[in-house]
Amino acid sequence: MTEQTTSDRPIVRDADDISAIINAGPRAGSHARIVVALALGGVFLDAYDLTTLSWGISDVQAHFGLSAFQTGLVAAALNAGTIIGSLAGGWLTDRIGRYAVFMADMVCFVIAALVAGFAPSVGILIAARFAMGFGVGMDLPVAMAFLSEFSRLEGRGSKAARAAAWCPTWYAASSLCFVLVFVLAHVLPAGHPDWLWRASLAFGAVPAIIIIMVRGRYMNESPVWIARRGDLARAAEIVRRSYGVDPIVRPTATHAPVIVHPDPLQLLRPPLLQRGLLICGMTLVSALSYSAIIFGLPGLLTTIVHASAGQVLVISIVLNLAVAFPGGLLGVRLTRSFHSRPIVLAGYAVQIAGIAALALTGTPHGTPGVIVALGGFAAFLFAQGFGPGCQLMAYPTLSYPTELRGMGIGLARLVSGMGGTLALLFLPWLNAHLGPRLFWLVLLAPVAGITMSFLSRWDVFGYDPDMDPALRRHRAAVPARASYVVATPEMLVSSESGS
Repeated sequence: MTEQTTSDRPIVRDADDISAIINAGPRAGSHARIVVALALGGVFLDAYDLTTLSWGISDVQAHFGLSAFQTGLVAAALNAGTIIGSLAGGWLTDRIGRYAVFMADMVCFVIAALVAGFAPSVGILIAARFAMGFGVGMDLPVAMAFLSEFSRLEGRGSKAARAAAWCPTWYAASSLCFVLVFVLAHVLPAGHPDWLWRASLAFGAVPAIIIIMVRGRYMNESPVWIARRGDLARAAEIVRRSYGVDPIVRPTATHAPVIVHPDPLQLLRPPLLQRGLLICGMTLVSALSYSAIIFGLPGLLTTIVHASAGQVLVISIVLNLAVAFPGGLLGVRLTRSFHSRPIVLAGYAVQIAGIAALALTGTPHGTPGVIVALGGFAAFLFAQGFGPGCQLMAYPTLSYPTELRGMGIGLARLVSGMGGTLALLFLPWLNAHLGPRLFWLVLLAPVAGITMSFLSRWDVFGYDPDMDPALRRHRAAVPARASYVVATPEMLVSSESGS
């Protein structure tokens, strides 16, 4: 544990002491909350970009004269990009640091959003959407790493709660996207239907530019990552600037700082292998069901509930703001106070009930059938919010140590991208041939999820992998440079000035 001096300044002897300072929580006036808000801003942008074409895909199809398969390619391009982006982003996050990757993916968002909005052909649109997905894939691992590495271990603002906060943030972004489309639909001329989807895509560049400007002022590298790389002095300086804590770096011969190198093969060794299999399984089934429900929601509402275009948009906004978003907020609150596994099990159980109601109702005839169908959608979204939705980021974020966190999250997002890509690629065809019977296939996803969660005992509540002795033997470490050994505050300042 972190030793305290008589002046209540923590003494940092190794990377574990930096982790202990972070776990204890920031002091008043720190920038830690701003860093967390910026990380969630990245998640917000990820969700916005993934939602933009769920409404305008039919207009894209009509504008370019696309077949059902070509329409699936446009829809799936972004998710396909997340597959490559997750691999690259996860590895780079652990290899070169969180900050550099964070800034790079925002630049990718700006360029891709503008190109997509002004795409003259479907080929360029698909390429831009793929690039946008690449940015999403890069952003999520680094955003979740920041949320974990700038948050306390327990209580309000805990690592688990902030990791779970990605879910209501996601729903807030989806809601904003639908509201923006609703406003633009009443402002833009009706004679140019392509302006609507183009404007919604291009608008994604605006929040990305704002985040770049704000991040440049407040964002710092993760002190935990820096400490694991052997630079205790720089880690202490970041803690001082961002966390409101003034540590003294004083490593001893038996607590010399070490440089920890990320090794992807460690993900294939126990106990990380077992954790990874559970996380990937849960992520896959949730990606399949969520993509099928959410991206296909406008078309499914039109087919099943016989709603007009305006009614579909209003229903989508209501379901996101009144059902999914509160579910996400509930999930954050539950994650802060309860074990994760029971929450996941309860979420999958409610999803099974919701999808079963949709499957049994089929094409509703009459008001009772419509109410049941809408109730099925609402049950799925609410359960996704408080259950698997929140936990699908909490589990990978808190299951892996700092030097492997980016790759672990990237692997989970890779699986999510594969599941979402498959769902979006074949959804138009399946919906055309099966109609409401599609829900019987979707029902298999939460059934598989609840089975995996029931069989596994792994839980991340109150767990910090950086402080787990069972994972220490997996770390390949070498002695750090002597210039990082700082015995006094004066020497600390001197070392930082000369680096």
